[in-house]
Amino acid sequence: MDSSSSMAISSIRANSEHEYMKRECQPKTWTGGLHRVLCMQGGDDDGSYAKNSEAPASAITLSKPLLLTAIQSMKLFVQSEEDSLRVADLGCATGYNTLATIDMVVEGLRERYIKECGVDPEFEAFFSDLPSNDFNSLFRSLAATLSNNKAKRYYAAGVPGSFYSRLFPKGKLHVAVSLSALHWLSQIPETVLDKRSSAWNKGRAWIDGAKKEVVEAYAKQSEEDLEDFLRCRKEEIVEGGVLFMLMGGRPGSQRPDNQLDDSDSRAKHPFTCSMDQAWEDLLNEGLIDEETRDGFNIPAYMRSMEEVERAIERCGGFEIQRMEYQRIVEHSKEKQDEWIRDPVSYGRAKANLVRATLRPIVEAHVGPYLSEELFKRFENRVSSDISLIRKTCFYGVIVVCAIRK
Repeated sequence: MDSSSSMAISSIRANSEHEYMKRECQPKTWTGGLHRVLCMQGGDDDGSYAKNSEAPASAITLSKPLLLTAIQSMKLFVQSEEDSLRVADLGCATGYNTLATIDMVVEGLRERYIKECGVDPEFEAFFSDLPSNDFNSLFRSLAATLSNNKAKRYYAAGVPGSFYSRLFPKGKLHVAVSLSALHWLSQIPETVLDKRSSAWNKGRAWIDGAKKEVVEAYAKQSEEDLEDFLRCRKEEIVEGGVLFMLMGGRPGSQRPDNQLDDSDSRAKHPFTCSMDQAWEDLLNEGLIDEETRDGFNIPAYMRSMEEVERAIERCGGFEIQRMEYQRIVEHSKEKQDEWIRDPVSYGRAKANLVRATLRPIVEAHVGPYLSEELFKRFENRVSSDISLIRKTCFYGVIVVCAIRK
């Protein structure tokens, strides 16, 4: 092959790569609604939710005594009336947390029935999440755990769909739990996505510290969503059944624009400063335009206990047994000291956490290539700021136990 032919082939390759990169860097828009793309990152690699769910695990551990108390005090159902007991995890995602929760509920109820009724009932366990959830990974994990036990603990099924709509027949469920899922909204408010609107969320990926109109739009969407969730569960849960909810929350003393309570948490939370800076980096490097940056919004809202209680009262049909606000520290002091010594590892860990929770919706917005570029910028931002690593971030959660009247 002569030199002119080689140069021609190289030019063709370069042009092809250039066109490919142009296509990859074009902002994407998803069709059919947020429910088609909102999910925790599947699989079991370093960026998966299964490998980055320590904070939800801590919240579940903290709330475990409340859930066990609810199981120990709930009504027992006569076996002649019920062929099996049915438990549902709503917003189950993947990984150890959902399986451990269902195991805890099933075993707690089984022990009560054996001790108090002299029967060992059969159980059905329903794992429900949006269709975009990685049910394959979930059920592979379930099969592995069940194979290690000779006795079948429960019969399992997946239920794809939004928990903001009906998922089960009337009076089907005895226990419904939703853990670390209800702070995710069903959609981004339309006014927030309209650049002609006063609620256009310019320059921010989330609402903490945003202007009044943006926060009000999120609060209204949150109110509608929670009321939809409760109305559906009111139909699906039998009288005397338990609804147990754990969701991201904020203290009642804080306004909705202060989603994270204290200044250190606001500075260090993965949805705030470093996230906005990462998007700004892509903009300054010419990889995206302002409209693309401003068009991305994280569909999460941290409710107050007052907002939750108001929604339950409006719905009717439930009696609140217990409701608490709790704070969970991001990581241990030992882990923080380790990361101060090795900020690169901290940046990698934090970026993997963000990948686990946001990668699907970021990819839907800008495509796989720019999605990964965003997470790289995020990793660089958090690993280069030692003062940020020295701060302590707390996650607020609200835990609610309610009985179906």
